[in-house]
Amino acid sequence: MSLRPGTEPTPALERELLAFGRRRLGPAVAPREIAFDQNLPRTRSGKVIRRLLRARELGLLTGDLSTLEGSA
Repeated sequence: MSLRPGTEPTPALERELLAFGRRRLGPAVAPREIAFDQNLPRTRSGKVIRRLLRARELGLLTGDLSTLEGSA
């Protein structure tokens, strides 16, 4: 999760976000943990590239990165 500038990732914020997920989604499908990261991989249009996040988490190859923001 990427936070707005000036907002610090604290344990209290993490607990609040987890509780919100449990209330909105239900305990069976709510996330069990939250990771804060200010450098999310994004496309040139600003969308988060979820396949790269999955690859990072699982330690897999990332593949083609030509669509990343800032790529030439």
